[in-house]
Amino acid sequence: MSGLTARRTYALLAAMQAGDAVACIGPIPPIKAALDAVGLPEDLRPVLPVVKAASAVGLLSVYRFPKLARLTTFMLTVYFVLAVGSHLRARDYSPGLVAASSFLTVFGVMTVKGPDTE
Repeated sequence: MSGLTARRTYALLAAMQAGDAVACIGPIPPIKAALDAVGLPEDLRPVLPVVKAASAVGLLSVYRFPKLARLTTFMLTVYFVLAVGSHLRARDYSPGLVAASSFLTVFGVMTVKGPDTE
């Protein structure tokens, strides 16, 4: 068992995704600034809280449906590939790029390893 395969890690990341979903509802000013910086159209922004809330549920499924949790980490990897690409396309070399790159790495590794099943 490693830290990234532990069920507790999935639960922690689910809590983070849920908090991020709530923060995106408004969105709060720092998130609005980040979305403006990468040029995300206003009409796509309402989708973000839904996607993030769904990912939180998917990550929490690790306790009962580990394969669904693994699919969720794969989909989050795709999400963060798109996020990193958006930052690079916009030439936005802010801390948001570092965060998106870090989450891309974390969810990519989690997808490859899969969750602990015990």
